[in-house]
Amino acid sequence: MDALELLKKVRRIEIKTRRLSDQLFSGEYSSSFKGRGMSFAEVRPYQSGDDVRAIDWNVTARKRSPYIKVFEEERELTLFLVIDISSSTKFGTVERSKQDLQTEIAATLAFSAMGNNDKIGLILFAGEVEKVIPPKKGKKHVMRIIRTILEWEPKSTGTDVEKAIEHLLKLQKRHSNVFLLSDFMDAGVDRNFRIAAKRYDLCAINTFDRKEIVLPKVGLVPVSDSESGTIQWINTSSKSFRKRLEERHQKDQEQLALITKRSGAGYIRLEKDQDFVPPLLNYLKTKGK
Repeated sequence: MDALELLKKVRRIEIKTRRLSDQLFSGEYSSSFKGRGMSFAEVRPYQSGDDVRAIDWNVTARKRSPYIKVFEEERELTLFLVIDISSSTKFGTVERSKQDLQTEIAATLAFSAMGNNDKIGLILFAGEVEKVIPPKKGKKHVMRIIRTILEWEPKSTGTDVEKAIEHLLKLQKRHSNVFLLSDFMDAGVDRNFRIAAKRYDLCAINTFDRKEIVLPKVGLVPVSDSESGTIQWINTSSKSFRKRLEERHQKDQEQLALITKRSGAGYIRLEKDQDFVPPLLNYLKTKGK
């Protein structure tokens, strides 16, 4: 897309997702992802009922009266958006694709994190890790992330979720909130995903299009694999083929849901035309309990 079209699209995304973030998500985001650990804030005079274990003996000796250390929760967090930009995510109608849905979710989460003064980082991947934006704060940074998601064209083929997560594990050693957005087409999750689920607050958001599962009955047609580019002829009127396609998809989805559950990660499944607000809000509310 040209520069003017890109700017218009960025602006539309900002208006829609900023409103959602301000009105619905900021509070839930803040209560769902709490800071980890405590940091020193100040010392103050000891008061009746204070924990004697918090007494600062050096200050007490200097002041010649008891003082205690006061700690506060470390609120600052990092949000990492790990987004699949492989060719299959572009599947959909002219009005809306899986990639459009992923972009809106990512922008909403980024603005919510910005509202809590958290850092936001980005990893774009297909068959390889294609783009990394290190975590930073501020609206200018969030707008850069949205523009990058919208304009980046994948240079690699296929989808390798495990490779993207491996890169994240090397890059981000500290605890973070991680949202993995992908259609998981021909892409399994395994060891790296399980490790990431233990280190981070990890949530996999699986986007799909029903038209990829339930084909119209139009007879023998050539079909191009959006991931590999190969073309093969399939009989869309074949009852057995249609059944195998649906069964394979169902099996893949059940396997993915099972792995995320066993690893302790969150899991949200969204159709491309579905309103993502209720499922995402429900996930955040569940996290906050």
